[in-house]
Amino acid sequence: MPLFQLSEQLTFPPPEFSREDGLLALDGDLTVPRLILAYSMGIFPWYSPGEPILWWSPDPRLVLYPEKLVVNRSLRKTLKRGAYRVTMDRAFAEVISHCATVPRGEEEGTWIVPEMKEAYLALHKEGYAHSVEAWDGDDLVGGLYGVSLGRGFFGESMFSRKSDASKVCFVRLVQFLQAEGFRFIDCQVTTDHLLRFGAEEISRDRFLTELDEALTAEDLSGSWAEIFHER
Repeated sequence: MPLFQLSEQLTFPPPEFSREDGLLALDGDLTVPRLILAYSMGIFPWYSPGEPILWWSPDPRLVLYPEKLVVNRSLRKTLKRGAYRVTMDRAFAEVISHCATVPRGEEEGTWIVPEMKEAYLALHKEGYAHSVEAWDGDDLVGGLYGVSLGRGFFGESMFSRKSDASKVCFVRLVQFLQAEGFRFIDCQVTTDHLLRFGAEEISRDRFLTELDEALTAEDLSGSWAEIFHER
């Protein structure tokens, strides 16, 4: 398949035209309208410093259905004892900054380049991007962020500065999304970490069908801080 080059026109080629590795297109921009269009088509940006903007739609796709969440015994104990205070949309900028800078095992560098950070901050201000935070006292020790459209949630990145902090955020997010009737959490690409939580690979065709169904519901936009607090 050819690699499509985007222009200023707000459009994407069909995701089925992606290359075998999932890469679909390059260039374009990271404006809020383009990002919303991309996610609504099953496409997301992912690139490294020095590269053009790259747009992906992999096949297969890793998703987690909220009702299929798996929590191991150790993490259940951590949740039960309330090791961390968990909030939503209280510190989005701090979460994305930590996601860009906190080391993750053997990974080097980050794909959350300054332009990506600004783009998701803009999505957050418009009520489409959300964060989950884990606190130890007044210290932010873990978190994650992603994008919400209809009743689909698209996970982007997480960080942890203390044991199980990001895992606690993830479990609380999944529980919240299940209570709000979300169909799936898009995990994008397969990792052992997410497979252990019960995520599974599905075909891109199936993902796009389920995405279309999720998008028939009204967006749960705006801040989730009070909605989460009330639960």
